[in-house]
Amino acid sequence: MTPEPDNKTAELQRAFAMFNQVSAELTQAYEALQARVTSLTEELAVANGELRRQFQEKEALSERLSSLLDALPAGVVLLDANAVVVALNPAAIVFFGETAVGRHWGDVARDHLEPTLTVGEWLCGGGRVSIAESALPSAGGKILLVHDVTAAHQMKTELERNQRLAAMGEMAASLAHQLRTPLAAALLYTSNLGQPSVADDARARFSEKASGQLRRLERLIQDVLLFARGESIGRDVIEAGDLLAEAAQTVEPLMREHGLEFAVNDACQGATIVGSRKALFGALVNLLENAMQAMPGGGKICLSGNRRGDLLAIGVRDSGPGISRETQSRIFEPFFTTKGQGTGLGLAIALGVARAHGGTIDLVSEPGEGAEFVLTLPVAPAEREREENV
Repeated sequence: MTPEPDNKTAELQRAFAMFNQVSAELTQAYEALQARVTSLTEELAVANGELRRQFQEKEALSERLSSLLDALPAGVVLLDANAVVVALNPAAIVFFGETAVGRHWGDVARDHLEPTLTVGEWLCGGGRVSIAESALPSAGGKILLVHDVTAAHQMKTELERNQRLAAMGEMAASLAHQLRTPLAAALLYTSNLGQPSVADDARARFSEKASGQLRRLERLIQDVLLFARGESIGRDVIEAGDLLAEAAQTVEPLMREHGLEFAVNDACQGATIVGSRKALFGALVNLLENAMQAMPGGGKICLSGNRRGDLLAIGVRDSGPGISRETQSRIFEPFFTTKGQGTGLGLAIALGVARAHGGTIDLVSEPGEGAEFVLTLPVAPAEREREENV
């Protein structure tokens, strides 16, 4: 048998060998861990540097954007998802005041804005502004951009006035001709009244014809003054359906008298417009009378009203002979007329009324297929706001 000391020595040697092996493995693991820590430290330093660089870039961008917002002549209003004013730039503070921050935008708008006939434009204090909005999908809010368009509106008004004055200058010769014809006829008839040999019935006839020519002169002068002055816009709140009904009631007896079929199609959907009721009624009746005069042999006239989003389209369609391309290009010119007794100002005045209300008049016609005049007007802003809040 092996002596006991030798067995213990062998066990100790194996134990030392195992300890050395484990120590070597731990040393290798420690060295690998140190290398990994060093690598992670370097990566973290790089990441921190990149984050620091990005933060500095974003901070510089934020400063530039803040300076840009402060320097913008347009007002910028930031709304949160609940339409509460979060921030204003200096230009917006001029419009709405610093107290607007923290208030609901609807309350701010009611206190400072008054609707106009132009879509997207409002009266603000002593000026006029346009407001455009952009959504912020990530935050759920909105950015409102407020432009001061007071000077542009004044320039537009002045341009329209200058255009009317220029048109008046261009039509001076035509006006002289228009005035001379009925005046000469009236003078001729009145000169016959002084003849002692004229019978009483002839004298009455001459008097009636002279009065007719003088009334024609009066109507011509009134039309010229209305065209030159431009239509002043009131603040009447007008139900579109009521306007159609009033115009239809006025012209319906004339339609029956001329043997014309007349139909009204009211699809205004309760739309309202703001402006001069008298001017719009006159323009609409003018279009209906033109349609009647286009069909001396009878036919059908349709008066329609259709709501198209923020716009109202009022159409007057006839089944007459239509209007040639050449005539269409001049139909709205002052003093242009295809009728022997017309002043040629009716359609020009109607177009002026439409433009003064922020709308226009379009003509759709094919020779032999009738004609349709479409008066397009903006729906009252108060109504649009009411619909958006529903």
